[in-house]
Amino acid sequence: MTLALYASLFLVATCGLVYELVAGALASYLLGDTVLQFSTVIGAYLFAMGVGSWASRYVGRGLVARFVQIEILVGLVGGFSSTLLFLAFAHVAGFRILLYLIVFIVGALVGLEIPLMMRILRDRLEFKDLVSQVLTMDYLGALIASVLFPLVLVPRLGLLNTALFFGLVNVGVAAATLWLLRDEIPRKSGLGASCAAAALALTLGLVFSSHIAARAEGDMYADEVIFARTTRYQRLVLTRWKDDWRLFLNGSLQFSTMDEYRYHEALVHPALSAHRAPRAVLILGGGDGLAAREVLRDPRVGHVTLVDLDPEMTRLFSQHEMLSRLNGHALTDARTTVVNADAFRWLEDNDRRFDVVIVDFPDPSNYAVGKLFTTAFYRLLRRRLAPGGVVSVQATSPLFARTTFWTVVATMDAGGFQTSPYHAYVPSFGEWGFVIGATAPYKVPERFPSGLRYLTPEIARGLFDFPADMSRVPAEANRLDTQILVQQYEREWARINHGG
Repeated sequence: MTLALYASLFLVATCGLVYELVAGALASYLLGDTVLQFSTVIGAYLFAMGVGSWASRYVGRGLVARFVQIEILVGLVGGFSSTLLFLAFAHVAGFRILLYLIVFIVGALVGLEIPLMMRILRDRLEFKDLVSQVLTMDYLGALIASVLFPLVLVPRLGLLNTALFFGLVNVGVAAATLWLLRDEIPRKSGLGASCAAAALALTLGLVFSSHIAARAEGDMYADEVIFARTTRYQRLVLTRWKDDWRLFLNGSLQFSTMDEYRYHEALVHPALSAHRAPRAVLILGGGDGLAAREVLRDPRVGHVTLVDLDPEMTRLFSQHEMLSRLNGHALTDARTTVVNADAFRWLEDNDRRFDVVIVDFPDPSNYAVGKLFTTAFYRLLRRRLAPGGVVSVQATSPLFARTTFWTVVATMDAGGFQTSPYHAYVPSFGEWGFVIGATAPYKVPERFPSGLRYLTPEIARGLFDFPADMSRVPAEANRLDTQILVQQYEREWARINHGG
């Protein structure tokens, strides 16, 4: 019996940490800024656990019955936490309040579990063994949860199903405790019925979770959601309205098929066409294959290496019929090699040199992406350029995030590049900024590949002129230890989003 109770402790600890990780991941997907969301969610959760542990002193008689009740409550609230938050995001003005209220309730209930279990076990073990073994099971469960969450649970189950599944585990612990310690519970029928009802509710949640997710994302996006998947790294959502397909990563628009050609032509061809013989081209990011499509338009290109972190992204855009047609089957082209790896680590581990590098990362909205906009990254990138090499970097909007844009320019300057900033108008985004970095003075190309829909030499020359409201402002370089760029980005885009 004692061994079974230890197993229950292990499962309880695993469930508790999973709920915490689900809340942190969900907050980062919906609200952005991964570090801030995980930090505040973890802090609130741990505080709530402390409150629950303190409150356990007021639980007197009927410890086993109280423990079973708490397990049922944890299973229901924790299990349905992600479902409720997904459904509420598009409709509840005080979403953050709801988020931290749920985190507090789950944390407080989890904080009650261990003290009650220790009191239940105290007549079965010596105190020194009780404390050491209970805490061992607690920490071991936390370890298992932290490993399984990013590697197995989120990629295979998703956030909704992960929470619901572990809600069932909590209810299962309640039922097992009810059976094992039935002699210590005078009235078992009510608790048994509660376990059954909670298990039924959570099972129905699992059965209908795909419908719930579709409903929630239908409320979050203006157009029909035709594909949605949570990967180890991000939330991928594709929407469609008539002929317009849009890709969103963690809720942020990445492209619209109505005008993506403007963005990708502007990103690729000013740098690619400026090189005399761009045989070897490296694309960092760009898992949708659209930048690769533009690179492969140039008949001088011999080989393209595309490095993108998320294999689900490159798989989707190489296998989906419409999306692979959109990128001209660039990801399956014989000249293209796709590598799924962290770009920073990949550059460190490879000593190959490239004639042209196209850097198509998402905006620096969190520190994980912000490291790819630092002096350390650009110095590393410069070492991977062949003599006469050219790099092109997307650098957010110089109109809406002016300081952020010029910080990227200053960072590339500090990284050893001779920079040439420019901008282009993309209707889905507005004015958008790019930076060319080279080892010699840059000259705008006199010709581009045939078949372009937007870019011409005349238009390209105008892209390097900045009006007064986008002209250069003082900015310091973004360094790996401080990442001021992420803070600037959040501040400037928050002002735009809130009409400031």
